[in-house]
Amino acid sequence: MLSMPNVSPSGPPMAASPLTVAVLEIDEYISGLGWDQPARLFALVDTARLRVQEPGLAAQLGLDDDGSKTAALTPIEQEELPAGTALDEFLATIAWPDAVVGCAMTVERLMLPPSAEASVPEGLDDAQLTKWVAKHPDRQEVRMTVAVLRDGARESAVRLREKDSPNDVLTGAGLVPGLAEALAATFES
Repeated sequence: MLSMPNVSPSGPPMAASPLTVAVLEIDEYISGLGWDQPARLFALVDTARLRVQEPGLAAQLGLDDDGSKTAALTPIEQEELPAGTALDEFLATIAWPDAVVGCAMTVERLMLPPSAEASVPEGLDDAQLTKWVAKHPDRQEVRMTVAVLRDGARESAVRLREKDSPNDVLTGAGLVPGLAEALAATFES
């Protein structure tokens, strides 16, 4: 058996950035809720700052006083997104207070492999394209968790429904660039 000393038996790689840890924590939380979930939005706050400035909230969230077992970033789920509102329209209404150092969102979508791109019929509007993808035999259901920080850092996790295991979650900064851009725009003045 291959030894992987940088992998924690119960979580992300030990050398993972705080943003990667937060993304994987959110992915694991949403995974526990099952599939067919609505989009969810999270504020990311500095855990140490939260303990100092909002000790009551920190206690409610079960954050350790000494921080030895606590991640550097704490995700805080926001209210449910309004039903029937397009994601881009909703995100355009978001403004974060200074205490929020980043944000993350989870969404479930259907995706096609790059090999299917050539077979997409021309002239389809968004609704027609959505229906076409939903009927395509090579479609994949995915859950994407994307996070951005005010300083521009980005991270993503993508989980395929057919490979729904923490060991099969793909991570990378550039996996879902469109959603990352939309989230980053919520920090623009």
